[in-house]
Amino acid sequence: MLLISSVPIQTRRFVTLATNDSYARGAMVLGKSLRNHKTTRKLVVMIGPHVSDPLQRGASKIFDEVLLVDVLDSGDRAHLALMKRPDLGVTFTKLHCWTLTHYSKCVFMDADTMVVQNVDELFDREELSAAPDPGWPDCFNSGVFVFRPSNETYGKLLKYCTEHGSFDGGDQGVLNGYFSNWATADISKHLPFIYNLSSIAIYTYLPAFKQYGGNAKVVHFLGQTKPWSYTFDPETKRISGDMQEASTHPTFLLDWWMLYSSSVVPMMTEGYGEQPFHSGCVEVSLEGSSASQDPHHTEPYVSPQASEERKQKWEQGQADYMGMDSFDNIQKKLDAFLK
Repeated sequence: MLLISSVPIQTRRFVTLATNDSYARGAMVLGKSLRNHKTTRKLVVMIGPHVSDPLQRGASKIFDEVLLVDVLDSGDRAHLALMKRPDLGVTFTKLHCWTLTHYSKCVFMDADTMVVQNVDELFDREELSAAPDPGWPDCFNSGVFVFRPSNETYGKLLKYCTEHGSFDGGDQGVLNGYFSNWATADISKHLPFIYNLSSIAIYTYLPAFKQYGGNAKVVHFLGQTKPWSYTFDPETKRISGDMQEASTHPTFLLDWWMLYSSSVVPMMTEGYGEQPFHSGCVEVSLEGSSASQDPHHTEPYVSPQASEERKQKWEQGQADYMGMDSFDNIQKKLDAFLK
């Protein structure tokens, strides 16, 4: 069931989705980042039934509208479609944003994104505008996209889901299948990568990150390990967690936690006793690994077997980002090569 308030027609909104408490926290960081960078648009968050009441109340302090979405029990076309494809439940929840027809145009942003510059100009784009995915650039990444709510489009998307499914098991596969001409039809719908800087791409093309990274407007924390998978000490500005699984540059991860601890946590502790995340992992400083801080450090000898294992870990997205494969170490290698 979707509960919405009455708002004027011809409105434009930033929209995000939180299906559980962790993603609700991420959504609040996203909302605060949009506010901090002076957006002139109102903010909407779709909240799933598994988000706790305290987190819903916290979201209402940041977002202009909190919409309760429960596609699994909605009794609408999505419910009927799920009878055939229950594996696409979360995907259907995200596609539900096309039913927000009391808005004229929206920019959808995943709850694991963070704005680092104002992005209001995205509303000048048309549906379906999105940035290329770093893993397969002929596909767009569905973490940030411009769309026009439409019940007709929603119905067609559901039909596509039930007939074709999703080639990647999620919403990105469905949307790329439905908007299949994105790669070739209209270049104006290709958002520059700075609007969806997928964190893993920082390590796969370091020279480009060095050249263009300062222009980034939206950072997307892709991968299984999200910012909220760690803990943060605001006094020492240190993050605790398994940093070898980190899939983003430490600076962005630190920025996320600084925003969460300074703006979201105080809001949540007003009567609700919000506690920080705990991972039970050894604390690691984001100011750099001990190797990168040591001016006399040299990269250790790597045996052929270890080198092959390292290659396999890179291919599996498990590079040692805080050790041998740290940003500083790789940058030193590139600098030496380019001299």
